Amino acid sequence: MRLIIALIVAAGALSACNSQSPPPAPPADQTAAPPAADQTAPPPADQTAQAPAENPAESNVSEETYTPPPPQQVVSVYQDAPDAQPPPEEIGWAPPPMLVEPPPPPPGPQYVWTGGYWGWYGNWVWIYGRWAPPPRPGYHWVQPYYEHRGPHVVYVGGFWGAPNVSFVAPGIGLSLTLAVPLPGIQPGPPPMGPEGIFVPPPPGSRFGLIVPAPIGTPPAVVIGAPPVIAVGMRISNTNISNTNITNTTINNTTINNTTVNNVTIEAPASATANHVAVNARVPAVAHLAAAQTPVVRVPAPAPTSAKPLAPYTAGHPVSLPPPAVVHAVVPAELTRPRAEAAAAPEAARGAPPAAARGEPAARPSVPAARPGEPAMRAGEPQPAARPASGANAAEERAAQQRAAQEAEAKRNAEQQAEAKRNAAQTAAERSKQQQEAAAEAKRNAAQAAAERSKQQQEAGAEAKRKAQEQAEERSKQQAAAAEEAKKKAAEAAAAKKAADEKRKEAQEHKPPPQ
Repeated sequence: MRLIIALIVAAGALSACNSQSPPPAPPADQTAAPPAADQTAPPPADQTAQAPAENPAESNVSEETYTPPPPQQVVSVYQDAPDAQPPPEEIGWAPPPMLVEPPPPPPGPQYVWTGGYWGWYGNWVWIYGRWAPPPRPGYHWVQPYYEHRGPHVVYVGGFWGAPNVSFVAPGIGLSLTLAVPLPGIQPGPPPMGPEGIFVPPPPGSRFGLIVPAPIGTPPAVVIGAPPVIAVGMRISNTNISNTNITNTTINNTTINNTTVNNVTIEAPASATANHVAVNARVPAVAHLAAAQTPVVRVPAPAPTSAKPLAPYTAGHPVSLPPPAVVHAVVPAELTRPRAEAAAAPEAARGAPPAAARGEPAARPSVPAARPGEPAMRAGEPQPAARPASGANAAEERAAQQRAAQEAEAKRNAEQQAEAKRNAAQTAAERSKQQQEAAAEAKRNAAQAAAERSKQQQEAGAEAKRKAQEQAEERSKQQAAAAEEAKKKAAEAAAAKKAADEKRKEAQEHKPPPQ
């Protein structure tokens, strides 16, 4: 009888132990809920999502939720591109992300695709792309130029270059006046990224971000890349042909005959909206780059007027057409993390368990006894009680949030270190360019001084020679005049003598008076 009672008590204890299951675990890709003190506050737009993972090493991975861009008002125009390099403009904020504009088939082999890109007309205006023939034989199309310099953007619009004319990048020491936006234009965010030459980011990216790129890169190369939500995407040359850099002075740098056939786009997973690293080779030919399939499609609106605008000139505003509203077409895989992020606050506010919603219950976090381990018997000391289910979930959420914050801090530190390295490299390159330019200017000044000294010496010798010739000429003239005077005096004396002799003879033959 005692044995039967002991067995009944042991069975009851085992049943009680196995009936204490924790609350259902969130799905593997669910966004972490906020701490208990913030359960009533909605998650911010740029909330960092942390997915619980089976592998503890994955708990430190923090992914920023992608926020689709809001509807955007875009002024789209045709531009009558100049046939000479326009002056640079200094602008206070970055151009928006690129728009999608697949080019139609070319009308003929001599036509060149000249768009689309962001240009400046008192505001960033979309210069609609089109196939256009060169204005004169031998002319080539020069891509627009964007440079992050200090807190601003230095911009040079696209233009037609003559056969023997190359693009001249604005000099580092060049003094520019900050462009004045049109009335009512609200400036956008400043450029975010390392200083230097860049192109706008892919369609659907966060406003203000820039993508470092080599000089002469068509902006459309980023069309097929995923949107970026943080600094990190960059473009590098895959192969370049016919490159020659000349005429480096303190004010400008001339790039001659640069042809970029392909470029490589690289970005870490922390910078892209889909949290996937990018390492892709894309064509650098403008119309091929513009024909790529976009990840986020933000279509460029066609201009409302077929009349092209004249090139921008500071102080001479032009009449712009009204803006058109464009909407981004975002694939579901980019917006799903945002939808799942809203599920965590709902569960924290007391949402019904998975079983009540008809979903399969989560597996218990307390496993049954493993083979080889003795079962608990009545009267033996029980293991330490696990925390209550609510406290356990709060601790897990706090730990996840701490891990997300640590990962975010680590990522920010890496980005800051990368930005600092890029800034140092840019400063070193700039210092080297300035030193080379100063040395070149010094050599040019010495050559100019030597040339001036030589010219002055030659001019002095020439003046001396002319003065000597003039003196000799005057001496000759004076000698000739003296000789002439002497001759005249002799002739006068001879004439007087002859007259005297004749008079004397006349007196001698005169008859005596009667």
